[in-house]
Order: sequence, then C-alpha cells, then structure tokens
Amino acid sequence: MAIKLIYTLFLALMVALFVGFGIDAFYESPKSPDYPLELQLMEKSANCELTQEAKAAQIRSNDEQKAFEEAFKIYNRNVSIITLIAAIIILICSLTLLTKIQMIADGILLGGVLTTAYSIIRGLMSANSQFRFIIVVVGLIIALTLGYIKFIRPRVNHK
Repeated sequence: MAIKLIYTLFLALMVALFVGFGIDAFYESPKSPDYPLELQLMEKSANCELTQEAKAAQIRSNDEQKAFEEAFKIYNRNVSIITLIAAIIILICSLTLLTKIQMIADGILLGGVLTTAYSIIRGLMSANSQFRFIIVVVGLIIALTLGYIKFIRPRVNHK
C-alpha cells in the first residue's frame, strides 16, 4: 500500500514538473539586464564619486531594470494562464479518461492540483491585483469542483 502512495505522489510531482519545465523550455523569459561594468568598478574602488558618464549609466541601468520588472510581471501572468489551462486539461483527463486506472488517475489528479497551485503562485507574481483575484477564484472553483466530483458526487454502478 505504501508503494502505491509513493508512486502516486511521484507521478503527481512528475506531472507538475512536466508542465513547469515544458513552459520553461518553450516560452522564454525576459533576460535580466546586466549591471554596468563601470559602476561595478567604481563601487569597488575607494573613490565613490560618480562621474557624469557613471550617473548616466546608472540612470540607464535603473530604467532597464524597471523595464525588465514590467516585462517579467507580464511573463508571470502569461505563465500563470498557460499553466492554469494545462492544469484544467490534466484534471479533466484524470477525471474522465483515466478513471479505470485508479492509481494513475489519482497521481495525475494530484499533479493537476500541484500545477494549479503553481499557476496561482505565478499569478501572484504578476503584481496585478485583479488578475491575482481572478486566478485565485479560478483555483477555488477548480478545488470545489474537484472535491465534488471526486468525493461527493454519487458513483453510478455499472452492472
């Protein structure tokens, strides 16, 4: 019995990792800007008086960092949406196509739940309060629906 539980948990983890690494492999994240070398060298030296060029480089660096942060918020929102769609597909497959193989269905179902949690976490990183609310509402609807389908809805006996 313990080996079945371990397998179910392992399968769930593998499903969540499959989705997460799949998105990472095919949807490139924005690249963080490099901190200007001249500013790095000036910070290391004892003389910290910034020249006009260094001040301009610092302003450019700050602007690049702000642009990166905005692009990363959009990236997190998009990853959250993609992951949520994947989680819904995984959950539907688990609850419909794989019902005959209970141990695999449970592992994939739990993987879908973990993927939904990952989607919510990425949605929280989007820094958009309306999107965060929507993603949490969708997560709540998924949780309630799964709970009803898996544990409450009466089973139909086929004879």
